[in-house]
Amino acid sequence: MTAHPLSLSGFRLLFIGRTVSTLGDAVVPAALAIAITRATGSAAALALVLGCAMVPKLLLLPVGGVVGDRFDPRLVALGTDLVRALAQLLVGLELLDGHPRLSHVAAASAVGGIASAFAIPTASPLVAATVRGELRLRANALLGTATGAARLGGPALAGLLVYTAGPGWAFVLDGASFVLSAALLARLRVDRATGDPAPDDTVPDAPRSLRRDLAEGWSEVRSRDWYWTSLIAHGVWNGASAVLLTLGPLIAATRLGGDGAWVALTQAGAVGLLVGSLVAARLRPSRPVLAGNLALALYGLPLLALALPAPAPVAVAAQAVAMAGLGFLNPLWETVVQQDFPPGTLARVTSYDWLLSLAAAPLGYVLAPLAAGAWGDRVPLLAAAGLVTAVCAGTAAVPGVRRYGARRTTVPEPGPPTERPPARARDQARARTRTGVKG
Repeated sequence: MTAHPLSLSGFRLLFIGRTVSTLGDAVVPAALAIAITRATGSAAALALVLGCAMVPKLLLLPVGGVVGDRFDPRLVALGTDLVRALAQLLVGLELLDGHPRLSHVAAASAVGGIASAFAIPTASPLVAATVRGELRLRANALLGTATGAARLGGPALAGLLVYTAGPGWAFVLDGASFVLSAALLARLRVDRATGDPAPDDTVPDAPRSLRRDLAEGWSEVRSRDWYWTSLIAHGVWNGASAVLLTLGPLIAATRLGGDGAWVALTQAGAVGLLVGSLVAARLRPSRPVLAGNLALALYGLPLLALALPAPAPVAVAAQAVAMAGLGFLNPLWETVVQQDFPPGTLARVTSYDWLLSLAAAPLGYVLAPLAAGAWGDRVPLLAAAGLVTAVCAGTAAVPGVRRYGARRTTVPEPGPPTERPPARARDQARARTRTGVKG
């Protein structure tokens, strides 16, 4: 058995590309906020640009999942990397010109959002295709560690670029990172085991429609109680995170000692995310879904700390612990999903996951200031803390969440490829798989 996922050439190319593009993306948010506010002096203008990126992403994520399952996810990811590179380079050129036109920046952001909708669902199938067996947890933990490191270093790099060369260069850097990622994907060679009928099968494929593919993906989600109930919990977590991100900066500035307290809190969260990913690879809990969801329930701590408000060091420590819970969950969750769902449905399944997560955040952004204006900021913070703790921990009451992994041992490495069974036999096998939770 291979000792380390980075010794696999396919995963090594994927890891380097993902790490570089993630770092580039981590630089952009701070640079975008500074650039738009400098150019327009309007928070509404920034909201418009962010909305142009978010709305098409939300609308097209399920379609992106269908495309990722119908076609080679490597080619889909490569194409979207090139589109996103072009979009970011265009924004960078607008900013470097010194007189950015808001309409051009918003249009480029929309193009980038559309490309992201097709890129996001390819991530899990690519990991599943390049890493097999028990090495997947370590591979996903490595990717989680890279994400944590990017979130830690990205804002600092953004500040360096903004105040030395200008915010436009942050977008140029992000565009270049996507070009490099695309170049690495072009060298990547993966074997897709989708379970689709082979060309010489005697049973012909039924006509495939977008609606049918979407329904099939949703059927996979619905058939596993541990999955769809966990998605609800993850959506609540994202909504609670939006409440903290909306109300936290002002509370830190007015009650915890100034803007430095918020910077310390966000940096502590990035460190926690990094540590949680490292712990997940080493701890390997026997019930990964249950352990991950309970770790997410820790997000009630920083919400409670800000509601009191607790002293700044306590709030900072609470945020570090909470984000360590997220870092702990992510590689466990990715590994379980890659292991349990048929390869030919992974993109659609993960697109529904991302759709729920991304859709919950804007809800928190909208409701948090409305509730704070009506009843004070303590009410929405306490409500979010209670809800995220109850829902995430409450998944323990779901039989599938408790049982998943209870009787599972290490995942065996696959043997040599075997001849595909007839289509009818595969359909029967899939039907048996969907009747209950694997455990």
